[in-house]
Amino acid sequence: MAYNQKRDGNEVQLELLKRNRNQIPTLERLQMLQEKLYQKAKQEPDYKFYVLYDKVFIPYVLKESWLIVKRTNSAAGIDGQTVKDVENYGVEKYLQELSEEIRKQTYQPQPIKRIYIPKANGDLRPIGIGCIKDRIVQTAVKLIIEPIFETDFSDNSFGFRPERSSKDAIGKIKENLNNGDTEIYDADLSAYFDTIPHNKLYKVLQMRISDPRLLKLIDKFLKVPIQEEKELKGGKNNKIGVPQGGILSPLLANIYMNLIDKIIDKPTGIFHKLGIKIVRYADDFVLMAKELKTEALDKLKELLTRMELKINEDKTKTLNARDETFNFLGFTFRYDKDIFGRKIKYFKVIPSEKSISKIKEKIREILHSCLHYSPCRLVEKLNELLRGWFNYFDIKGVSNPIQSKRKIRHYLQNSLYRYYNRKSQRRSSIYGQSAFEILVQKYGLINPTKY
Repeated sequence: MAYNQKRDGNEVQLELLKRNRNQIPTLERLQMLQEKLYQKAKQEPDYKFYVLYDKVFIPYVLKESWLIVKRTNSAAGIDGQTVKDVENYGVEKYLQELSEEIRKQTYQPQPIKRIYIPKANGDLRPIGIGCIKDRIVQTAVKLIIEPIFETDFSDNSFGFRPERSSKDAIGKIKENLNNGDTEIYDADLSAYFDTIPHNKLYKVLQMRISDPRLLKLIDKFLKVPIQEEKELKGGKNNKIGVPQGGILSPLLANIYMNLIDKIIDKPTGIFHKLGIKIVRYADDFVLMAKELKTEALDKLKELLTRMELKINEDKTKTLNARDETFNFLGFTFRYDKDIFGRKIKYFKVIPSEKSISKIKEKIREILHSCLHYSPCRLVEKLNELLRGWFNYFDIKGVSNPIQSKRKIRHYLQNSLYRYYNRKSQRRSSIYGQSAFEILVQKYGLINPTKY
């Protein structure tokens, strides 16, 4: 959701007065409120908002928060309640009761259910699943405070922000490389989300929020217990970390890391004087310059230590992009020879080998789990995967995924040939034939090289 920087609060108020409020759609009313908050924060960089809590339980804010949660349709939390259960109970009644809980300050979030999902390197990533009610309230808080902090965020921060994406971050890195900023500090923070200190995060929040009721509500989310295999961990004594998987967590993580962005962007600071730029996506970031001075890197480490964050030295490295490749957000940046044989080189952005291995693994999983699917159903599953992968890695004017698409096509051809030539597929009309070509021509399977 973008905030209109050209409109001021008076314009927003006039638009509201022109019409009966009941005639204004809830989404439009929410957007007007967000624009008003954004403009106030933009016009007065030192302004602290004293009255925000009452906006969290405004009916149209909760209504839009519910719709956002409903669209995600995530798994149930520890109470087992689903979106369908809320609809059966009555959405309007449910939200009215929730609004009263928040207004009376009797609302208390329930423990988060923790599950683990496998990572590409074989490790497990912890994910927290909150209850429907808690996700609605977290969304409402996010909708209220996000436009305020958006005014303070750096243009070089791209993760979990309105109208920004990983594609913008990749484009910015390539732009900096082409401008000669080829010295790279490829940083990796150790368990960033799990190590954010609450006391220092509160100090950053208090730079903009002075409403103690809202700060107390955020504190409740940070100190909510984690349920893992029927055992509760954390709780009131928890002093570090934001729950991974929490709706509010990415915004809080951005608010804290914005301290680093502002120091690096500061016109009178050491980083700006040395021509050092940052490109950050959540906790993944790179420093870029024509030359990276040791004093600047020492200063960065000092700042992170003061923030009680830790660099993972095993995964962090300094390099020159003209001599070495580096990866960021699943892409590889490489200084390549001209494909036409000319005596020139240029920076090429391609999907990393790890990213290609990931999609191959997912194709293998689909074929293994869909042994008896009809060609139509199988193509539907494969196309959903392929479309998402290509839309992520194909960035117009930035990335060059042609060779990667050929590799995926080749893998599909071989995998589908084996899939349809199993004994169990003898009755299939595709048995013993060029399955890939048939699925492309007759059933609409995406041909990677022509997508």
